[in-house]
Amino acid sequence: TIMIIGTLITVSSNSWLGAWMGLEINLLSFIPLLSDNNNSMSTEASLKYFLTQALASTVLLFSSILLMLKNNMNTEINESFTSMIIMSALLLKSGAAPFHFWFPNMMEGLTWINSLILMTWQKIAPLMLISYLSMKNLLLITVILSVIVGAVGGLNQTSLRKLMAYSSINHLGWMLSSIMISESIWLIYFLFYSFLSFILTFMFNIFKLFHLNQLFSWFMNSKILKFSMFMNFLSLGGLPPFLGFLPKWLVIQQLTMCNQYFLLTVMMMSTLITLFFYLRICYSAFMLNYYENNWMMKMNMNSTNMNL
Repeated sequence: TIMIIGTLITVSSNSWLGAWMGLEINLLSFIPLLSDNNNSMSTEASLKYFLTQALASTVLLFSSILLMLKNNMNTEINESFTSMIIMSALLLKSGAAPFHFWFPNMMEGLTWINSLILMTWQKIAPLMLISYLSMKNLLLITVILSVIVGAVGGLNQTSLRKLMAYSSINHLGWMLSSIMISESIWLIYFLFYSFLSFILTFMFNIFKLFHLNQLFSWFMNSKILKFSMFMNFLSLGGLPPFLGFLPKWLVIQQLTMCNQYFLLTVMMMSTLITLFFYLRICYSAFMLNYYENNWMMKMNMNSTNMNL
């Protein structure tokens, strides 16, 4: 409840100090959710989270004080420089590239429910604050870096949590680009992404799946479960005609109207790479059936031998 209140304070505050206070409440309420006495990985993850977020909060507070000095005392402070510092702090908070290094490592030590909160709810406040700043050039660089890092980072991952983390960084690049265009498109994208992430993490949590090899061997009996799981994978990748393509389509349309062709090309190329590693997983699950058929054949052979 306090975590939700912290986010709402940030979103509804009319000063940078109020926004900082909301972020701080949000951070201090999320850490007890992370730390689990029985698991040293989650304790380590909560410490990593605290250190990175505390650094970002300090920088944010420092830059908001600079802004207040400029406004109240007419001191000579470059406003674009201050906005850039604020933007960097908020990008560090949301885990966008090039400030993303804490994010995949931290995800590795969390439960699926905490991972979902980190990927969705914890991004609302920083992204809302980023939308207040008009720093087009820095946002452009961040978007390009985020989509590339998210695509390349997930290529050789076997851990599902790291795969979801790099996917989240890639989607964050798309969200930041939609913030540049309009807030309503960002909201639509965020809602769709949260919905798809919720379905996948919910399924991973029910079946206690953490690595890729578990995916193939788990759904040997239920074909429907296997298909619904991998359909969601493809939807998260943004493959048409699935649901996940719709928000990307909106962003693509708006970027073409704004003549951002270079940015759009980079984003679409990177999404093709993310689709490649999703399709690679799905292909081996759909087509090859892993060791399922061989196993059934051996079982049948043994039963016929016994009958003879």
